Amino acid sequence: MNNTGGIIVAAGKIDDNGGVSPLFQIGSISIIKRIILTFQQAKISPIVVITGYQSLEVEQHLADYEVIFLKNENYDSTEKFDSAKIGLNFLKDKCKQVVFTSATIPMYTSNTLSKLIKTDKQLIVPSYKGRAGHPLLINCNLINNIVEYNGKGGMHGAVNSTGITKEYLEVDDEGVILEADEIEKLDGVLQYYNDKLLHPFIRISIEKESLFFNSRAKLLLLLIQETHSVKRACKHMALSYGKAWNMLNEMEKSLGYNVVERRHGGRKGGKTNLTKEGENFLERYQRYEDDVRQYASKHFYDIFEIK
Repeated sequence: MNNTGGIIVAAGKIDDNGGVSPLFQIGSISIIKRIILTFQQAKISPIVVITGYQSLEVEQHLADYEVIFLKNENYDSTEKFDSAKIGLNFLKDKCKQVVFTSATIPMYTSNTLSKLIKTDKQLIVPSYKGRAGHPLLINCNLINNIVEYNGKGGMHGAVNSTGITKEYLEVDDEGVILEADEIEKLDGVLQYYNDKLLHPFIRISIEKESLFFNSRAKLLLLLIQETHSVKRACKHMALSYGKAWNMLNEMEKSLGYNVVERRHGGRKGGKTNLTKEGENFLERYQRYEDDVRQYASKHFYDIFEIK
């Protein structure tokens, strides 16, 4: 696994979030959407959003952005680090490294993220003029030690407990230290960061008589593969149970074979798994999607002469 996953904690009450909701708009888009777009530009995948307070609103707001939702049911009585643990446990065997951030730091560039990712360090954060910022990049081989930590100091204490020295990458990106409630400062640099969001956004779908597969259907299959349950998969992607089965049935009708296998009954209840044909189709779609996006990205910047 060479991919880099992402965790965005957006679970706390507004008072715990610097007084600003993750749904608060800076410019024309919300804080949380801005972070996700920046992560996607840096090819971070999968992206996990930890919800809690305002969970329904956040999930509905981001339903079409190919992110996975994990809810901290105890958000009202736990710390930000407890939300981080939920995301880290989910991603620890799905990627090589993880970019972790809170929704309190919304404005940095994808170039900064790419630089962090390419360092291949165990623990590293960006800094601006010597001041440490966000996000934090964590190698997945440290995650077990971090999530088992129960001492003081939250994420900072957990990181120190690993025995690995956290490194700093100096960047020319003031956004890594700007909090969401520093409205005047954010407004002053808004145009610069909006310009950095310019990128090709490719939605890849497969049609027969009608559309039957796209990135949302891909996420559904990936989550069924992970949870062995359509119901739990739906919970993680803000999708209704009925809509999910409509998507699966249409998929199977168009492909001419079963994509999922249903196992009913039993003491522990039924399970849903992907068939071998379903796994093969999903793998081919992901390969095709990656190839198309790489081609589109390269030629976009070449043709439009964007640096």
